[in-house]
Amino acid sequence: MGLGLLIIRIVLGVTFSGHGTQKLFGWFGGHGIKGTGGFFDSIGIKPGIAMATMAGLSELVGGALFAIGLLTPLAALLITGTMVIAIATVHGKNGYWVTENGFEYNLLIIAVVVGVAFIGAGQYSLDALIF
Repeated sequence: MGLGLLIIRIVLGVTFSGHGTQKLFGWFGGHGIKGTGGFFDSIGIKPGIAMATMAGLSELVGGALFAIGLLTPLAALLITGTMVIAIATVHGKNGYWVTENGFEYNLLIIAVVVGVAFIGAGQYSLDALIF
């Protein structure tokens, strides 16, 4: 079980951290803080740059914590928060399926991080080492 949780945590956590760096720094094809802030402003999330910074930091920090298995419930909360906002502001109105820009992917991420938070990060985590 520990190895399976490690794989889930690393893949999801590193990917989510990458999303944060897209928003904050424009890495990996992202739009950076100005571009993301402009998008946020355009969909009514204001002030766009401040909110984009918060979203990017939540994704970067939440993803990193999730990947290493440190403060896993907090990591899950940070990731879940950004996904709930994404559903409420962008994807929810498009229905379920991601092929229609729906919330399928967001809900899947929420289910994984909340599930891991409830069962624990596993034996190969900093949570297990420290707590």
